Amino acid sequence: MSLKNKLDETRAASAKRRPPETRAIMQRATDDLRASGILATVTAAGQEMPAFAGVSYDGRAIDSAGLLTRGPLILSFFRGHW
Repeated sequence: MSLKNKLDETRAASAKRRPPETRAIMQRATDDLRASGILATVTAAGQEMPAFAGVSYDGRAIDSAGLLTRGPLILSFFRGHW
């Protein structure tokens, strides 16, 4: 199964679990973000990632240059609910 098909399947299953009111709120938020023009400012798939530095989960300083010395780097952004 392709990634696109898997993602489509996951979205459809998620939509079935959420009440229509919740889906409407989420769709409005998505539409608002798209209308804001933010997509024009994000790094696209295949584009070189800007360098970054930060702090790891255990308080160590990290930076992309140092991480890249160990091999390819994959970033995953988790949008959670706190």
